[in-house]
Amino acid sequence: MSEVPSDLKFSKDHEWVKVEGDRAVVGITDYAQETLGEIVFVELPEVGSFVTAGSEVATVESVKAASAIYNPLDGTIAEVNTDLEDAPESVNDTCYEAYIYALSDYDTAQYDDLLTAEEYEQYIGTLD
Repeated sequence: MSEVPSDLKFSKDHEWVKVEGDRAVVGITDYAQETLGEIVFVELPEVGSFVTAGSEVATVESVKAASAIYNPLDGTIAEVNTDLEDAPESVNDTCYEAYIYALSDYDTAQYDDLLTAEEYEQYIGTLD
């Protein structure tokens, strides 16, 4: 069973979101990184761009396949995790610390609508 921290919110596209101050930090879940396998490249979004919920915002490539990262909230890309350029495998090692990007001016109502850890666990239970 994949690890699902209780202090995060989740999308059905397997992204996690953590609010830190006035930003929403986004990464991929343990389930997603396990499914992808060994991650070899992360294409980061452009800082300053406005992104809408559900839009393809980044790409994660593994030895198996490339997978789109779908943005869970409307907002502006405030920061990207440039450490992933040199160490994309850190997403495999510590997926809940190796975030991909952070949003500012994000939609708090959309955040409230994301899945809780318990709801996400139930959801991924239906996928296996």
